[in-house]
Amino acid sequence: MAHSPDKGVNPRLVLRAILFMFGVCSVGYSIRPLWYLRLREKATAQGSSCPQCQCHCSSNGFFPLPSDIDCAKDDPEMNEEITKGIMTLTLEELELHKSVANETLEHTKVLVLDARRASSHYQKEAEKCNAGVETCEEARERAESQLIEERNLSTLWEERALKLGWKDSRRLFS
Repeated sequence: MAHSPDKGVNPRLVLRAILFMFGVCSVGYSIRPLWYLRLREKATAQGSSCPQCQCHCSSNGFFPLPSDIDCAKDDPEMNEEITKGIMTLTLEELELHKSVANETLEHTKVLVLDARRASSHYQKEAEKCNAGVETCEEARERAESQLIEERNLSTLWEERALKLGWKDSRRLFS
């Protein structure tokens, strides 16, 4: 039995439904703090026996809500931060940049010192290696000169032996 294409689920329709649900959830999440605040105000206005709750500002990260702006007016630390002037804030930011720069400078100094130590170590190792190569080269030159001397001596003895009648059995071609 064949399946007709008009009875299948339309992918565009599914995508629209998903986007619609996402939009509804996003709007609900954005207005949740306002709705919660209004419910709490209604409960306090009706004479609730519950004591006044401390303010917990909720920031959604994108933009401040009206309830968030008024929320910090009773917090002395936040009130102090809000009333600071532009010069004070600029000076605090400059001090922060200065401390970060000093930390970075100290870290860089430590890295440079480590690099110098490593460089010195590798330079000493290279000097040892060069000394070893020079020693090996001198030994090779001595061995080469001794080999040449030994060959000359062997050739001389072989010539004398041949003059005295010795026949070399190792030679294939005479």
